[in-house]
Amino acid sequence: MNIYGASGHGKVVFDILKSRNIQIDAVFDDNQEIQKFLSFKVTHKPNEDQLKIPSVLAIGNNVIRKQVARRFTGMISEAVSHASAIISDNIKMAAGTVVMPGAIINAGSKIGKHCIINSGAVVEHDVQLQDFVHIAPNAVVTGNVTIAEGTQVGTGASVIPGVKIGKWVSIGAGAVIIEDVPDFAVVVGNPGKIIKYLNE
Repeated sequence: MNIYGASGHGKVVFDILKSRNIQIDAVFDDNQEIQKFLSFKVTHKPNEDQLKIPSVLAIGNNVIRKQVARRFTGMISEAVSHASAIISDNIKMAAGTVVMPGAIINAGSKIGKHCIINSGAVVEHDVQLQDFVHIAPNAVVTGNVTIAEGTQVGTGASVIPGVKIGKWVSIGAGAVIIEDVPDFAVVVGNPGKIIKYLNE
C-alpha cells in the first residue's frame, strides 16, 4: 500500500498500516522539498505501476485532502484502522477513511469517504459522517448524530445525541454541542456558540 502525505499525519497512518502488517510500497508527497519519510525516499511523481497500488491519503487538513482526492488518479485504499481501534462489525465505512489508535466506532454508524477518526475518539451508535469529516483526538460523537461533509470536531469536543451538524463546520477543542449547527459555522465553548462563519 502507498501513503500519500509525508507529514506527521502520515507517520500515524504508517503506524496504522504497520499494526495490521500491511506492507508499505511507496510514500508520495507534492512538496519537492520533502525527500525522505522515515526510511522511505519520497516520490513526487508516482508512475503508472505505483498508481495501481492502493493509496491512503494521509493529509490531516480536510480541504486539502478533498482537493488531492479530486485530482488523484491512482487507486484509493479501503478504509484502514489501527489494530487497537474498537469497531463494530455492524457499520459501513467507505474507502480512504483512517481510524487511529484507541478509537471506537459503535454499531449502526456510517462513515463516508476519506474521514479521519483520530486517536481515542468515540463515534457512538447510528452516527452518520459524510465525506472528509475529521473527528479529532478524544472527541465524543454520541448516538444518532449527523455530520455533513468536511466538518472538523475538535479535540475533546462532545456532541449530544441527535444533533445535526452542517458541512465544513469547525468545532473548537472542548466545545459541547447541544443543538444543530448550520453550514460553515465556527463553534466554541460550553455550551457551543457560533462566533463566525467560514468563507464558503
